[in-house]
Amino acid sequence: QVRLVESGGGLVQAGGTLRLSCAASGTIGSINTMGWYRPAPGKQRELVADITSGGGTNYADSVKGRFTISRDNAKNTVYLQMNSLKPEDTGVYYCDVRYYSVGYYGEYYSWGQGTQVTVSS
Repeated sequence: QVRLVESGGGLVQAGGTLRLSCAASGTIGSINTMGWYRPAPGKQRELVADITSGGGTNYADSVKGRFTISRDNAKNTVYLQMNSLKPEDTGVYYCDVRYYSVGYYGEYYSWGQGTQVTVSS
């Protein structure tokens, strides 16, 4: 079983900065893509950003240039640096980790519990 522990959420004013982190622990063969999601109108969750094991990144158009995703493989941790925050960034941010287990074929995934980000105007 893989457990994800998220932290870094909070309340900030518009233009402020937060740094989210998500640490994976448990039985993991290797971690593939790691990403951050948040609720969006008409969707249960939308991709905010993700990063592959090779370092390739994807960002939602609404956060490009403001958010930066990174990972520390030694710590099995993914980060989301959130700069120039806007009220519309408010929401619960969920970490998603795709990984290979030990002794089994195929890719698995795990979701974090979510961390609240609130941006006031």
